[in-house]
Amino acid sequence: MDIKIGLLVKNRITLQEVVSHCKKLTKKNKEQLSEMMCMDKQKGLKTLSKEKRQKLEAYQHLFYLLQTQPVYLARLIFQMPQNKSTKFMESVIFTLYNYASSPREAYLLLQLFKVALQEEIRSKVDHVHDILTGNATVIRLLVGFYRNMPGQSALRHILAGPVQEVLQDRTLSINTDPVDIYKAWINQTESQSGHRSKLPYEVSPEQALSHPEVQRRLDISVRNLLAVTDKFVSAITSSVDKIPYGMRYMAKILRMSLVEKFPKAPAEEIVGNLLYYRFMNPAVVAPDGFDIVDMSAGVALRPEQRRSLASIAKVLQHTAAHKAFQGDSAHLCGLNQYLEHTHSKFRRFISAACCVPEPEERFDMDEYSEMVAVAKPVIYITVGELINTHKLLLEHQDSITSHPSDPLHELLEDLDELPTVQSLLADSSRLPLVSSTKQMLVDLIQCQAGDSLPDILWTPASEHEEAAHEHLVCQRALWDAQPSAQQLKHHPCLAANSQLSMEEKKRKVIRNLRRLESLGLVHSASHYQELIDELAKDIRNQRRHRQQRRRELLKLRHTLEGLDAKTLFYEEQIDYYNQYIKTCLDNLAKNVISFGSEWLCLLRLKNVVFDIIPCEESGKFQVKAKFMGIDMEDFQLHYQDLLQLQYEGVAVMKMFHKAKVNVNLLIFLLNKKFFKK
Repeated sequence: MDIKIGLLVKNRITLQEVVSHCKKLTKKNKEQLSEMMCMDKQKGLKTLSKEKRQKLEAYQHLFYLLQTQPVYLARLIFQMPQNKSTKFMESVIFTLYNYASSPREAYLLLQLFKVALQEEIRSKVDHVHDILTGNATVIRLLVGFYRNMPGQSALRHILAGPVQEVLQDRTLSINTDPVDIYKAWINQTESQSGHRSKLPYEVSPEQALSHPEVQRRLDISVRNLLAVTDKFVSAITSSVDKIPYGMRYMAKILRMSLVEKFPKAPAEEIVGNLLYYRFMNPAVVAPDGFDIVDMSAGVALRPEQRRSLASIAKVLQHTAAHKAFQGDSAHLCGLNQYLEHTHSKFRRFISAACCVPEPEERFDMDEYSEMVAVAKPVIYITVGELINTHKLLLEHQDSITSHPSDPLHELLEDLDELPTVQSLLADSSRLPLVSSTKQMLVDLIQCQAGDSLPDILWTPASEHEEAAHEHLVCQRALWDAQPSAQQLKHHPCLAANSQLSMEEKKRKVIRNLRRLESLGLVHSASHYQELIDELAKDIRNQRRHRQQRRRELLKLRHTLEGLDAKTLFYEEQIDYYNQYIKTCLDNLAKNVISFGSEWLCLLRLKNVVFDIIPCEESGKFQVKAKFMGIDMEDFQLHYQDLLQLQYEGVAVMKMFHKAKVNVNLLIFLLNKKFFKK
């Protein structure tokens, strides 16, 4: 019916044009008559022609089939490499389902995830632990979708409280690595005493745990870890209703599919791995990357905070997977009793998460919903995505479906060969064409009067009108030559048209009007009144557009002033900090004067002497190596670099690419000999 109405309207317009403009067929209007009577030859998938209409309907049927029958896309995903399947899902499939923005699309996308997950477990998973240790395609895709779309606010609601407590507690220190604790203890002892520790710096975890001080510090970290982890467990297990429905339903499908293929498999542990490790764990480890807490611009988590969150995430991961600490983590075996007790909470949490209704009940959908729906489903997809999908289906159609009478084969046959982008795109030059035509018409109407637009276009201009037009062109050229106008960018087509003569503009306007008429934008039967109305509307709204432009310019100027003030503030801050650091170093360097310019011997070993000389610039020292009194090499030493190394926990640094120097003792020596600390 739409086609019939469209053809009747188009035919009526064409007949009116012929009657009004071509009452007498002459050589002059023969070409014009031919253009008006022919069908629309413009390229475009929505063009009102039988061939284009059939192709459009074929694509509509194809994508409707892909959307409502998920088995095709589910099989297509596994025919592509992993990197291509991820890109295909993000660019095409999520677009095809409109990112689950309506109940219908959310229901259909869940059906796709369900069929794809069942297909992957059936054909790709040979052992149950492949789900735990591998990177299952469907699980990766569905977790990425539900964590970034509706799940982001859910993760923030669940984890924001306990994460914020960890970040705000400046006294909290959680370090469960015995070697790290041992090294921190050695560094602290050397920095405070000024004597090199007699203990070795590189030790094994067992050797580190043999020291009572390391064991004491580890016990404190474990107690802090248990107290904080318990808050995370409470927040997670009490917020099952906040997890997106799609994530919970897929956890249910995962458990059912695993039990069906591996009856003795620990399905609860694998589902826990999905809900916690895959879905929540990244947000616990890096809350700043998932918008769990509000972070100021330029502010990052401190290493101690990241280490504490990583330790918490490790305990939660072991709890969800029902995995005890052993082997390399045997020093944390005291936590196993806590893990056993907490795992029962996670089991109840997993059971509650999987207890969800079917999508048909959730979204009130069934197999007849599509039949009774009045509104046609609409998808928004680019031409490139359409062609890529068509190409992939052609390449893998035999793998997707082997039955010769499958509807997919029939639809692909109807579409025939793969089209090009140009063949599917409509005329993309409409907007520049309309703009350039209106600009030239404004110039013509200003310089030549007439009863209608065709009268102006077909009536030769007088000498006076030609002179007025020439004056207008010169004025515009002078305006464009001004520095303020040169900053404005004009479309190349508009700039070229402004320099044409009056007759050239008329000829070009007539050609443009014919093109616009073939596109259905203007009609010669109405003397191109549509274009005149557009010009009148532009003139009428000119004042409003100027006021809006002034407001936008004022807003931009205020924003620019604010950015300039902010830049100045930060520059002043940098200057202040640099001056403050320089002043501090100068005050420290004043104490060097009491030593004069004598060289201080730092170390003698096999006729090698290292001398430290304070430089003129505060905080810098020149280290010289001598062998039997002969200068060999120089080394520039920065006091602030030493402090940075100590902050990062580096205990030993290299000098001259050969000698190893204890950082803590070197700082102690500089403080004592030069800065009198």
